[in-house]
This record gives sequence, structure tokens and C-alpha cells, in this order.
Amino acid sequence: MNIPFLGGWRRRHGAARGVAVLGTEGAAGRDAEGLAELLSECELLRAQAESAGVTLDDGPASLEALDQLQPRWRDDEELQSWLGNDAGLYLGTVVVRTVPGAVWCLWPDGQPVVRLVGGREVDVVEAGHAWAADGVPELSQLYAELSEH
Repeated sequence: MNIPFLGGWRRRHGAARGVAVLGTEGAAGRDAEGLAELLSECELLRAQAESAGVTLDDGPASLEALDQLQPRWRDDEELQSWLGNDAGLYLGTVVVRTVPGAVWCLWPDGQPVVRLVGGREVDVVEAGHAWAADGVPELSQLYAELSEH
């Protein structure tokens, strides 16, 4: 979408980044499954992966497959931002579903993060944005690091 004044604003302020889950005070504790389901949707990432022949099954091997995708989205700041959000949420989904004790939690501003069993909180959305922009860190590498703790 080409909106002239928006292009100027983006040059001054950068593309919008991040995800927030609002209206969920305490919801992570009350409805952890619902929160996990909401955060696992990642529709744009799933569509991009499917169009490249990659099936996202919420397992660690799918992170390796994502790391191998050609980053055609890097020419489109808006698409890159959305894919970064989805990549981070997908990474978090894989961690929560496969690493014992890992859970989603929300920071006071609504930012979803993954809390590991030792109490470490990981901003997976930030990692997803870095992956979408630069390919680093690789999602599979970050998963390997998080699964060791």
C-alpha cells in the first residue's frame, strides 16, 4: 500500500514493530492455553512458508526450514515487520510446545515473552524482527540455545 505521508513518517520514525496483547491482565495465568493458541496463529508466516513448500508443524525442524527460506520480504518494510512479529511468535510457540517448563507470559505493556523454567524471559518477537531483517540470529540456533536452559 502506497500512502505518501506514511512513507515520510516511516523514514523519520522507522517501521512499526512489536506485538502487544491488551486487555489480558492476568490472562496468562488464567488461560495459558488460550494465550498460546492466540500467539501461535502466525498466519502471514505460515502462508509465506507454505508458498515456499515449507510446512510449519510447530516443531524444531520447521525452524531450520524457515532459516533456509529466501528472504524476499526484505524489500518491503511493512511485510518484513509483520513477518518479524510472526517469526518471533512462531519461535515462541515452538519453544513453549517443546521445551519442558517454558510458558508464555506478558510483560506489563502487553508484550508476549517466553519464560523458561529457570525464570529467564526471552523477547522472542525482538529475535523474530532481527531474523526477518538480517537472518541473525537463526531461529533454529536460538531455539537450540533456549532448549538447553
